[in-house]
Amino acid sequence: MSDRLNHECGLALIRLLKPLEFYQKKYGSVSYGLNKLYLMLEKQHNRGQDGAGFASVKLNMKPGQRFMHRERSANQNPIQEIFKLANENITNYKKQHPKFKDDIGNLKKNVPHVSELFLGHVRYGTFGQNSKDAVHPFLRQNNWMHRNLIVAGNFNMTNNNQMFQDLVNLGQHPKEMSDTVTIMERIGHFLDDSVSKIYKKLKKEGVSKIDASSIIAERIDLHKIIKKASKDWDGGYVIGGLIGHGDAFVVRDQAGIRPAFFYKDDEVVVVASERPVIQTVFNTDFDEIKEINPGDCLIIKKSGKVFTKNVIKSNFKKSCSFERIYFSRGSDQEIYNERKKLGKLVFPQILESVNSDLENTVFSYIPNTAEVSFYGLVHEAEKYIIDLTRKKILRNKSKINDEILKKILSFRPRIEKVAIKDAKLRTFITDDVNRDELVKHVYDITYGSIKKTDNLVIVDDSIVRGTTLQKSILKMLNRLSPKKIVVVSSAPQIRYPDCYGIDMAKIEDFIAFRAAIELHKDRGSSDKIIKDTYDKCIQSKEKVDYKKNHVKNIYKDFSPEQISAKMSEMLIDSNSKIELEIIFQKVENLHKACSNHKGDWYFTGDYPTPGGNKVVNQAFINFVEGKSARAY
Repeated sequence: MSDRLNHECGLALIRLLKPLEFYQKKYGSVSYGLNKLYLMLEKQHNRGQDGAGFASVKLNMKPGQRFMHRERSANQNPIQEIFKLANENITNYKKQHPKFKDDIGNLKKNVPHVSELFLGHVRYGTFGQNSKDAVHPFLRQNNWMHRNLIVAGNFNMTNNNQMFQDLVNLGQHPKEMSDTVTIMERIGHFLDDSVSKIYKKLKKEGVSKIDASSIIAERIDLHKIIKKASKDWDGGYVIGGLIGHGDAFVVRDQAGIRPAFFYKDDEVVVVASERPVIQTVFNTDFDEIKEINPGDCLIIKKSGKVFTKNVIKSNFKKSCSFERIYFSRGSDQEIYNERKKLGKLVFPQILESVNSDLENTVFSYIPNTAEVSFYGLVHEAEKYIIDLTRKKILRNKSKINDEILKKILSFRPRIEKVAIKDAKLRTFITDDVNRDELVKHVYDITYGSIKKTDNLVIVDDSIVRGTTLQKSILKMLNRLSPKKIVVVSSAPQIRYPDCYGIDMAKIEDFIAFRAAIELHKDRGSSDKIIKDTYDKCIQSKEKVDYKKNHVKNIYKDFSPEQISAKMSEMLIDSNSKIELEIIFQKVENLHKACSNHKGDWYFTGDYPTPGGNKVVNQAFINFVEGKSARAY
């Protein structure tokens, strides 16, 4: 990704189904669950490096004994920091009390995170301040064990303001307006309500207050609680929660926007944002790991019973294709094949761009995340060349000698490593002039890899803002002096902001949007189209009618090829004598590659929830009014 984007979060949940003594005996460690959680978060560090946290719940603790613990950090290397602290607590206690080092009961009573239930989280500080206070999990405490709630998630809500006001209308006083706090307090409200109703019923039955506590824990219906709490949620989310007495849940949005996978055997139940994480950490087969279906809630009772139940009716699945293109780990076999297919499907456009002259065309990629798409592209080029070679041999078989045959068979796609990212360079300089100068040198080139008669094809996974492409990559590639530069995006043109968790909130940041506006300026229609679209967005806001994405009007008069051509014109240096062409994946080919993941609102503007239309319309209002603000 030449333009850095942040994804909000990665989630990990572990429930040990057997007594801690079992894991000590079988695996030689009382920290089995803790160690597995560490690996699960490390394997998901691609999803968040600005902060990490985890919480644990101990089962069957007596009054006066702590049963919940939490560690969080927003420092450098946050995952290592929080687990180092947790493990040092265990190690130090064993050193100070050697006679108890194998006493599971004593360790559980006195040492944090000697527990059966864990919830972990990694995040990017996408919005707002990146501080420890913003790091999940969040905690809602109470003296009643079953009213304690721990929440963490990979989500963003488009209607948080309204949900916050709903809490205020109930008489609550939430400590923050963040959607995490709002969600936690909303779940907490219905948890409290459920506990109160069960308690009143038990009181009528003559059950004592002390005896009531354990019965309440058994009778709490998490399915009903989450169903009530999530009734008005609008967003993309995977939210995990722990209840103080030992119940746990993970709920996924009704469109399946954000990913969630789980695995269960007779020893553990685990949930993660990515499937290969579970495969690697627990050495499981692909088929053993299940996806939490859109709108479903996975529930783990204190008893160890595990089941899924639908909480939000789901009529469609629109899981995010951007997860597949960029954010998720490429080691997932489905994602790996999808990315290869994306590279394969864009090859015909490249062939047309270089006039089928593969002898004078060099293929490469920037950055590393585009590598798998690059493999797919090269394999397709190889197939094309093999077919050409076969036809050439058959056509000239009577004239072919050994020398000619060697020449024909030596024809291969030309692949070069033309750019290397200098990992030591950081754009820490704050003034614009010097920062831009530094950006130019984030990548270095391999001199001598390109001839002046060559076409240079560079594969990227996506092009969002075009900033790094313009200020760094193209300037660097120009120094190689090819005949033509072809920049290929394995994703379609990104035209619309996200509102479900990925850091793409401002519409004017997108090079595709700016190119469309420039095309309107060229034909003299910009003032009219901007005013008409703005008026429709304002009307939609006033009427609270979010059925339409009015920003589609900006693009409707132009083909993707016209917008791409304008982008090329905008990004190339005016002094450059090298031809530049930018090629994007076609939307229909994206659907072929990621056939089970139809969430394409970035490219098409077809949002899976009304909140998406609300956000994109507001983003356009902000653009026209000159407000540099998030649209939700």
